Amino acid sequence: MTTIIDVQEVTKRFGNVLAVDRCSLKVEKGTITGLIGPNGAGKTTMFNMVAGAFPPTSGRILLDGEDVTGLPAHELFSRGLLRTFQIAQEFSTMTALENLMMVPARQSGENVFNACFRRGKVMAEEARTRRRAEEVIDLLRLSHVKNELAGNLSGGQKKLLELGRVMMTEPRVVLLDEIAAGVNRTLLNDLAAVVQRLNKEEGLTFFVIEHDMDLIARLCDPVIVMAAGSVMVQGPMEEIRNNPEVVEAYFGGGPALGGAHGEAH
Repeated sequence: MTTIIDVQEVTKRFGNVLAVDRCSLKVEKGTITGLIGPNGAGKTTMFNMVAGAFPPTSGRILLDGEDVTGLPAHELFSRGLLRTFQIAQEFSTMTALENLMMVPARQSGENVFNACFRRGKVMAEEARTRRRAEEVIDLLRLSHVKNELAGNLSGGQKKLLELGRVMMTEPRVVLLDEIAAGVNRTLLNDLAAVVQRLNKEEGLTFFVIEHDMDLIARLCDPVIVMAAGSVMVQGPMEEIRNNPEVVEAYFGGGPALGGAHGEAH
């Protein structure tokens, strides 16, 4: 397999607090890789550094072999790394369909000269964007709310819409940040199915941070477990659930990880 995200000996300090301690991990191209860990493990800090929210104190982060350490999120987006947020960031006063049409970068209509003197080109491009948005809306089973203001959608519908915005771009890797948060089980199944379809049919790589262990078990292989700022273990979820060190880290020796609605925070 080819490594698409390569975190090398990364450390992050916030004042006197050591949040991530010389941590190394890899996400292989074409996988859905999960990142889990107990409270204070450093997983959210790691995710934020990979996403470009803030730079590491030391160490390197490579994207498809290119050093992207400390690059901000908008530059990572231009290189094919996209993040979805725990709280969906929709354009609330635009329709669901318009939200999707806003996404593609470098549209001709953004250029004043093109908007004034190349209307044919701009209109043809807008028509293609609309067709693609309509296709995506259908795939997401959101056709019945495509003309609804995005701010009026349910939490689960907003998460689906955000995945739709991913589908409107051509990313190489997508960071999913707690897609289960605030979503009912029916829509969560739809979300999971869309992620699996994008992975299998479009070849998209996903890096997932999530508290819902059932969702991690359904989607992710491998799963990376962080504790005390570094990687504890990595492997299939079935092995992770039954690993005594992981159970100890989460529960202090309590019951096995997971269950009907097993969560880890």
